[in-house]
Amino acid sequence: MASTLYCSFVISHTLLLFLLHLSSSSAATHHHHHHHHRSLSPNPKLQQAYTALQAFKKVIYSDPNNITTNWVGPDVCKYTGVYCAPHPHDKTIKVVAGIDLNGDDIAGYLPDELGLLTDLALIHLNSNRFCGIVPQTLSNLSHLVELDLSNNRFVGPFPTVVLSLPSLKYLDIRYNEFEGSLPAQLFAKDLDAIFVNNNRFSNVIPNNFVASSASVVVFANNKLGGCLPPSIANFANTLEELLLINTSLSGCLPPEVGYLYKLKVLDVSNNNLVGPIPYSIAGLAHLEILNLAHNMMSGIVPSGVCVLPNLKNFTFSYNFFCEEEGICGNLSSNGVAFDDRRNCLPEKPRQRSEKVCEAALEHPVECLDYHCGGGGDGSIAIPPAMVPVATPMLSPFMAPGHA
Repeated sequence: MASTLYCSFVISHTLLLFLLHLSSSSAATHHHHHHHHRSLSPNPKLQQAYTALQAFKKVIYSDPNNITTNWVGPDVCKYTGVYCAPHPHDKTIKVVAGIDLNGDDIAGYLPDELGLLTDLALIHLNSNRFCGIVPQTLSNLSHLVELDLSNNRFVGPFPTVVLSLPSLKYLDIRYNEFEGSLPAQLFAKDLDAIFVNNNRFSNVIPNNFVASSASVVVFANNKLGGCLPPSIANFANTLEELLLINTSLSGCLPPEVGYLYKLKVLDVSNNNLVGPIPYSIAGLAHLEILNLAHNMMSGIVPSGVCVLPNLKNFTFSYNFFCEEEGICGNLSSNGVAFDDRRNCLPEKPRQRSEKVCEAALEHPVECLDYHCGGGGDGSIAIPPAMVPVATPMLSPFMAPGHA
């Protein structure tokens, strides 16, 4: 799935690194220079950074690309992957503003001394082999805007230290081994993007979302369970992409999804959702991608959804829908990629057997029975044994690495 929003994040990260590079008197390179040991810099900020980075180097036990080989001596602004910039309040003082070790295959852990790097604006450590827990001392990083720990081996509960970072806008902790529940406070933070997918988070999605500033939220491939709560409507003013793939969601989609008027991508595939498609989705004029595949949803596919002006891809295969209204039966004539296989659609090819569909009709669903809102009357429930096992479909947000 192509995503304009994803590309904009890539550009913003690249630009930020470029600006840090320009403001450095000598940005780090991957050439290995010989450094003469000199007395530490009189700049106390860089002295502190030297202490922190030397502590970091000591707990790195595998560096196959020799990234930290030149982390020698007090001139930390020449260290590979370390970026310096003028202090925001005093341009005459140089500080360490960024660490970018993306994709360097480094193994180690994060020492408490990283909390000494109080001027960091970004930490990019994705696609390495860092392990252990995220230190609480990161709470000292009051200027940190971007934290990317994705595709590593971090463990433990959700790193609540991120909740105390006042400047944080971008959080990416996907593809790790975090577990437990997601704190509701996470969604109250002023974040632009939240990536928590492909961990071991469990419990249920928080049911008391407050107004959020996030434009992208990716929960996918966790065992969260429960319903998508009606309070998802509190994301209405900002949310453009919501990915809940393979999160053990149950119940009906709440009609409040229709309040997310900026939404471009909604993917709830590979779950246990039941009931109808909320008619309110027909009001999402910006929606480009709608994926409902591999659930237990039923009823009618409403024409209002199929005529959305920006719709490019609508997938509702492997459900139990029994009717496609209007143009929904031939969306390809509108240039929309769609997949309606393995439903209960009469006269359509590659559908479920008549016996399976008749059995499904014998189990009507009342969405209110799930105590989480959504849906409506007249839908059907399918025994869990009928749900096909499928490999979750990935979107661009599922792949780690973005800078």
